[in-house]
Amino acid sequence: MSVHNPRHIAVNQVGYPVEGTKIALFSGAGHDFRVINEKTGAVAYTGQCGAAYLDKPSGASVHAADFSELKTAGSYRIEGDNGATSASFVIADKPYGELQQGLLKAFYYFRCGVELTPEYAGPWAHGACHTAEGTVFGHPELRLDSCGGWHDAGDYGKYSGPGAKAVADLLLAYELYPAAFAAPVPLPESDGTTPDVLLECKIELDWLFKMQEVGTGGVYHKLTTLNFPGLDVMPEDDTDELYFSPVSAAATGDFAGVMAMAARVYAPFDPAYAQKCQAAASAAWGWLEQHPKAPGFTNPPGITTGEYGDECDQDERFWAAAELYRTTGKEGYHQAVQSLVQRPFPKYRFGWADMGGYGTLAYLLTGKERTQPALHASLKQGLLAEADRLVRQSREDGYRISLLEEDYIWGSNMLVLNNAMLLLAAEHFSGDAAFAACALDHLHYLMGRNVLDISYVTGFGDRPVMHPHHRPSVGDGVADPVPGLVSGGPDRGLHDEYVVEHLQGKPAAQCFADHDLSYSTNEVTIYWNSPAVFVAARFNA
Repeated sequence: MSVHNPRHIAVNQVGYPVEGTKIALFSGAGHDFRVINEKTGAVAYTGQCGAAYLDKPSGASVHAADFSELKTAGSYRIEGDNGATSASFVIADKPYGELQQGLLKAFYYFRCGVELTPEYAGPWAHGACHTAEGTVFGHPELRLDSCGGWHDAGDYGKYSGPGAKAVADLLLAYELYPAAFAAPVPLPESDGTTPDVLLECKIELDWLFKMQEVGTGGVYHKLTTLNFPGLDVMPEDDTDELYFSPVSAAATGDFAGVMAMAARVYAPFDPAYAQKCQAAASAAWGWLEQHPKAPGFTNPPGITTGEYGDECDQDERFWAAAELYRTTGKEGYHQAVQSLVQRPFPKYRFGWADMGGYGTLAYLLTGKERTQPALHASLKQGLLAEADRLVRQSREDGYRISLLEEDYIWGSNMLVLNNAMLLLAAEHFSGDAAFAACALDHLHYLMGRNVLDISYVTGFGDRPVMHPHHRPSVGDGVADPVPGLVSGGPDRGLHDEYVVEHLQGKPAAQCFADHDLSYSTNEVTIYWNSPAVFVAARFNA
């Protein structure tokens, strides 16, 4: 385990934009502070900490040190009058360019079925993996091409719903903030014409096509081995039989939503591909119409890999209908949106199990002139009300994020980033910069302004996560983990043996272990990285 004593001054270890609020957070005592120019050693700013605030989720007494008046670009650190010092950080017009590129490049490292060459993967290169055909569960005679896409997480499973969420976040980021994606990553496919983010998403979309059942339009829920391989097994050494799990409504709805979205986004670059996406989305919608009451997914007997079970498919159907309407303009999809929206599911969430927020965004982005006025107004009002609630919660939190004590769950950093996404959507529809400022506070938390003084992104910041629960990072013999991966974050439920042994009695926001055995706090996934790309892109646009 990577052990360090948290510095008593937490900052975004990457940096702060020149304009806007700049705050460091002192835990424990906080009095006078000074900002030191790292290059010259000169004092660039002096100030006094605010009053103590007892922050229950972190268990810390927190003081805010505001240095917003410092607007000179450069590299700095903060010192307290008791000798405490912070991480180094930069102040720059757009300090998150490299971070965004790293978060996006992570998807290249998640690629399955191809060799990752030293030219693009550096020391994290490895051979092609999972190139064999997979067996359709329950049909041993039916074997299908299963190659491609992204590994889902610290394991090598590939899942239709979570994959669709990850692609949706990246496509939304490109739709809303295209200027942030002007620079190449670069990738092997970089061509100077199609933005790299779309080239990377195509890797997953091409695999998703293989998950659609021929003849029915339904979509297999996942593709995995029967059991997870050992923690140090490299992808090319994981040679157990692969199985396509049965079709599910949730996977089919997610597939229809993301393919309809892709049909719209790729049309200017590759019209034939866009048409293929739209046809696949329509076929999936046909399956959904024919199966209005499909059961929720559960793992078939003998399969013990991640289930991603989802009892409610109304949110996925709503997203699918909204994207299909936005892309095609066909009234039948509009009618489906207006019917599905009446049903009881969350309309403003972005989790793999709660996709209703994507349906809401799709409908609002369709525009007032093409939508039902009362429904458009109601969804917009609801979105802004939810964003207002998140701002209020953030203002009551010592580390300025929207998580309550009970929100430090398995994958809490996904909540941090999904909430930031919602705040940025609210900024887009309202023009209110306060929502973006609150979203940026969530990015500050991710990058080190937290009670543990840790950057939850491998390879970024001066105290990043070093030991993620990620098989290639464990098995490759390279000291540093694969860079750009977002760790799951604190989980007060203590859901693995390592944290049960080591973290009893800790406050919620401290229930984190930078150890590869802690799969419940320190695993990585594509759909934790994807909202991080979205948030970083907003501040690079």
